[in-house]
Amino acid sequence: MNSQLKSRMFHSTITLLNTDGSPLINQPAIVKQINHKFLFGTAAFDTVPLANNEYTGKSLEQAHIRAEKLTTLFNAATLPFYWGQFEPQRGQPKTESLKHAAQWCLDHHLTVKGHPLCWHTLCADWLLPLTNSEILAEEKKRIRREVSDFRGLIDMWDVINEAVIMPVFNRYDNGITRICKEMGRIQTIKTMFETARAENPDAIFLINDFDTSVAYDILVEGCLAAGVKFDAIGIQSHMHQGYWGVEKTLEILERFSRFNLPIHFTETTLVSGQLMPPEIVDLNDYQVKDWPSTPEGEERQAIEAVMHYETLFAHPLVQSITWWDMQDGNWLNSPGGLIRRDGSAKPAYDELLKRVKGEWWLEKTDFFTDENGCLHFSGFPGEYEITAAGERQIISIDQGSDRATIRL
Repeated sequence: MNSQLKSRMFHSTITLLNTDGSPLINQPAIVKQINHKFLFGTAAFDTVPLANNEYTGKSLEQAHIRAEKLTTLFNAATLPFYWGQFEPQRGQPKTESLKHAAQWCLDHHLTVKGHPLCWHTLCADWLLPLTNSEILAEEKKRIRREVSDFRGLIDMWDVINEAVIMPVFNRYDNGITRICKEMGRIQTIKTMFETARAENPDAIFLINDFDTSVAYDILVEGCLAAGVKFDAIGIQSHMHQGYWGVEKTLEILERFSRFNLPIHFTETTLVSGQLMPPEIVDLNDYQVKDWPSTPEGEERQAIEAVMHYETLFAHPLVQSITWWDMQDGNWLNSPGGLIRRDGSAKPAYDELLKRVKGEWWLEKTDFFTDENGCLHFSGFPGEYEITAAGERQIISIDQGSDRATIRL
């Protein structure tokens, strides 16, 4: 384990007390990690039909295989709230369907994020006949509804997605680009964040973008100067055209670290087949019927995935990495999943599992308290189960809060 990863670890002293308050001296204790504080996530759109009993027969069997792999590796999930799909008919949102999916995720110990509340792509077509003021009113209404309806189920949201390109997006007409042109990027962002935060002040609200250039850097700076509060900065890393490499990744991290805000890598993709041609500007323009995963590509994907995750996990401001997405053949029909179309795990899945639930994880371990009743152990921030004297307790341990006293 490299020194940067070690710097993320805590070195804990936990004092165990008997029921009478005396220290539990020189006695056996068992410690095991049960969750990471760091969010290792994936796009989990497949949980929507699964949680709503839409699969049957062989499809249901395959869905359970995917779900088992999801919950084994990950502790976070992103669910889809694309407006045009979530509310295709005005006033008829698919709230209950998404609530079932969110509850399924929580039941399987996954922290849930909703994606996104405001985006010009996959926008609701029924906005088009409306005036700009009416579109803005509907967007604010939509944000209030979702943040309120899902409070307690989803308390993390990508509030606005890809705002750098939003006012100049010209692929097709949509309501959000219209209002962003009129209001400007910063005022649009400020309005959406203030609307969301008013409904749930305790939630985590992100700005998110695929544009990692200085344009995004400048936009974040301008928003902060205008009083917009970001709980985290979301950075997409869709690498269909090839792995960025450690140097580029660190350069991006250095630029955005100057804001001293948590950083979430919200959408990470590395393909295990032929790379997308470099001349493609908009990834959505690359439409192919067959984009297979190959043995050579899977080996490359595994090596690059480990390098990317180790680079990000070692950085003190990065708090989350989300793979986009779980299975081959979803977005762009690409071999960008960690599992193949048949549900079998690729080498990248296995290598990440070795780290997330291996090298970066404390398995069930036997300890003895010392002469003061103290346990001493090291690990990565998260939740730990401690068993001693026939009692079991769960505690959260982080850097800076790595001393605790437990009365059994």
